Amino acid sequence: MKGEGAFVTGSYPNLFVLAGYEEEKIRRRRDDIFQMLFYGSEDERLYHPVGTDMGYIEDTGNLDVRTEGMSYGMMMCVQMDKKEEFDRLWKWARTYMYLTEGENAGYFAWSCRTDGTKNAYGAAPDGEEFFAMALLFASNRWGDGEGIFAYGEEAKRLLHTCIHKGEKREGGRAMWDRERKLIRFIAEVDFSDPSYHLPHFYELFARWAYEEDRPFWAQAAKESRKYLQKACHPVTGLCAEYAEFDGTPCTQGQEIWGRHDWYFSDAYRTIANIAMDGVWFGKEDWAAAVGERFLRFFCEILTEKEQDGIFAIDGTVLEGKALHPVAMTAVNAQAALLVQNQYALHCVRKFWNTPLRTGNRRYYDNCLYFFAFLALSGSYRIYGDEEQ
Repeated sequence: MKGEGAFVTGSYPNLFVLAGYEEEKIRRRRDDIFQMLFYGSEDERLYHPVGTDMGYIEDTGNLDVRTEGMSYGMMMCVQMDKKEEFDRLWKWARTYMYLTEGENAGYFAWSCRTDGTKNAYGAAPDGEEFFAMALLFASNRWGDGEGIFAYGEEAKRLLHTCIHKGEKREGGRAMWDRERKLIRFIAEVDFSDPSYHLPHFYELFARWAYEEDRPFWAQAAKESRKYLQKACHPVTGLCAEYAEFDGTPCTQGQEIWGRHDWYFSDAYRTIANIAMDGVWFGKEDWAAAVGERFLRFFCEILTEKEQDGIFAIDGTVLEGKALHPVAMTAVNAQAALLVQNQYALHCVRKFWNTPLRTGNRRYYDNCLYFFAFLALSGSYRIYGDEEQ
């Protein structure tokens, strides 16, 4: 069974209210988080204005600028109605990250220095899909401008490139496996990253992309949901950072990228994405079951001291501690959007009482923190009519 989501009803749940917090206090907290991430102290902010019309989001742990962070920042801005900051970020990305030649022309270089120099000429699909969604929301919320600020056209062209790259003689590969309709970890490999799967985005791409591309995105939404069911463990609800196209943990490329067949940093986003799909397009039975298993694992199976650990997807506690414990707390709370059991509001209240992270590792934690806060406060919304 599947209930109706916010795309149909226009209603977004506010779990902080259910947890007993006042609406005005929730709004102030949300606004304060944005202010801290964009205009806080040097030990707090991620955003840096550049000149009169550009700016970037810094990965403070790696001291670079990534398409992940830039597209996340743009999504934050469109959700918060911050057009100036959105346009600054987009112009920086389009000026320094966009690739105009080579096999990846039409994509964005996944990493640059803060002065705009490219660190790499490869692309990461999670950045492209967030760029496209943020641009489409900007088009719908603010209207299109000229040139690169014709947001809707920029998004549609990028999405077209993502699925058609390599069909002509210019070379390169599509970011999605066209036969399976599944996103790749990077275009050059044939495995995936469960946290890249955003069926709630694909549902909207299926309505707003170029008309010829809409059937692909409609099928991609269905296939990603099937994939997520397979990738999430049937007992714990955990998934690996990288996974094969059949959903099993991926051990390819460990000599290049290190180990990623466990529940670690990338993987935290998966439960948050499943939750957002439920909010926007209706919660399916499988998603509610994943949420219930996930919350039971963290709140019943693990001890308090184990909750910021590293895990095999079957729940085995491995050696070491998470790099991003605040991000874990944030997505655990976001899982409460999937199931209202005895653990849900506990995780929401724990998240409310957890401050933003400071210091050099704050980038990833605080991005996931703010997205979770937007989602749990009913502020992570769809902008746009059904047809464009």
